[in-house]
Amino acid sequence: MKQLFSPWRMRYLNESADGCIFCALPEEKDDRQSLIVAREPFAYVLLNRFPYTSGHLMVAPYDHQASLELLDNAVQTEIMSLVARAVGVLRKVYQPEGFNLGANIGSAAGAGFAEHVHFHIVPRWAGDTNFMSTLGEIRVLPEELETTWQRVREAWKNG
Repeated sequence: MKQLFSPWRMRYLNESADGCIFCALPEEKDDRQSLIVAREPFAYVLLNRFPYTSGHLMVAPYDHQASLELLDNAVQTEIMSLVARAVGVLRKVYQPEGFNLGANIGSAAGAGFAEHVHFHIVPRWAGDTNFMSTLGEIRVLPEELETTWQRVREAWKNG
């Protein structure tokens, strides 16, 4: 049965509804274009193309699994290590006052890509939600994704 996808998901995929963005992106050779910040043996880090805030990162395994417990222990360990490193990098680059960390596992939990587990790392500041996102479902960011990618990638490389 063909699954129906939200317009947001179709915009993100920018391809047929059968594709998995988290499987397709690592196959791209241009990390800048695909917004991949770092690649490790079992998982990779990327910017969210439709971020909630500047620096909104995601960590995804290469293994196409719908839930965390379906991944090998080594993959689970690397994912959590990358999430922790992402927090440290974002602290250096953006000095956020807090973070939202997590994974939406399953469509009922709000997962936009329920078939491929991934974690979100969202830097937060007091008052970072305003009427634009509440009423207009629009997010206003202080910098372009290209700039965010450059800043985060540089900080990631420098430890």
